[in-house]
Amino acid sequence: MREEIKKVVLPTSASKLSSNTNSNVLLVLYEDMLLGRNFEDMCAQMYYRGKMFGFVHLYNGQEAISTGIIKALKAQDYVCSTYRDHVHALSKGVSPKAVMAELFGKETGCSRGRGGSMHIFSAKHNFLGGFAFIAEGIPIAIGAAFQSIYRKQVLNDKNPLSVTACFFGDGTTNNGQFFECLNMATLWKLPILFVVENNQWAIGMAHNRSTAFPEIYKKASAFGLPGIEVDGMDVLAVRAVAESAINRARSEKGPTLIEALTYRFRGHSLADPDELRSKKEKNAWLARDPLKRLKKYIIKNTFSDLDSLNKIELKIKKEIDDSVNFALSSPEPNIEELKYYLFAE
Repeated sequence: MREEIKKVVLPTSASKLSSNTNSNVLLVLYEDMLLGRNFEDMCAQMYYRGKMFGFVHLYNGQEAISTGIIKALKAQDYVCSTYRDHVHALSKGVSPKAVMAELFGKETGCSRGRGGSMHIFSAKHNFLGGFAFIAEGIPIAIGAAFQSIYRKQVLNDKNPLSVTACFFGDGTTNNGQFFECLNMATLWKLPILFVVENNQWAIGMAHNRSTAFPEIYKKASAFGLPGIEVDGMDVLAVRAVAESAINRARSEKGPTLIEALTYRFRGHSLADPDELRSKKEKNAWLARDPLKRLKKYIIKNTFSDLDSLNKIELKIKKEIDDSVNFALSSPEPNIEELKYYLFAE
């Protein structure tokens, strides 16, 4: 963990909360993070029971970023994800049933069972999809941001400007598309947030070993856009940074690069034995669990009580159990329709 994170994260004491953050907002954030955590835990169970196939990459530990960014967006805004996409989709409003059914390869899944874990998609929710290869989604996100500003400036659309949040990992930031898209976004002042989920490892490669300049947020200065580092284990700090960047983007002032320092609590995928990371490192990050931190903060500052939080937990458990039952009872795709959805009808 970087020492300088203490200098740049925003404080989360009650006196420093955003004016838009109250007890109701905190409970929404807690519920969303809890949904993401428990959903991924259930995915692990189903995977090991042989209900899911292929690679499944879980998001445990990183929930504060998805919740902090996406819950600050509006329904009209866009989200572009990676292969670790389940929780981003849930935060954007895609139903657990649709995501779980997709993971089971069922016709009722959000991608009709054709995409699986790495290709969650929902046009209805402006969720532009997960992508199997790193950096693959960044140009797609640039396209979404471009059409937003084109509608506004050329077609004279009177609706508020739609913002795009593009998520990717630290390993992606050594890829050429990352730099090309930073340049384009700044040149055209596109309404986009580049969100680096720096979980310290690109599969089995430690971040500090793979890049000559580890502070990713500082790379923004080469292209003239703001670069911000934030504690990705603190949902309130992430949300505060997100609100500022979203307001900047919606005001046609251009993009922001956000580097959220975080850690995944599981291996790269469920097929990864996770033997490369030290126990000491894992324990240091587990002690900063974002879900436990938010729960403790809510109770300590009397925004809610334990009984209310327990009711939320029971609600989420039922929702996830219902999603598994829905996926199990859903039909398989018809083999005769194998080539459907490849091209526009």
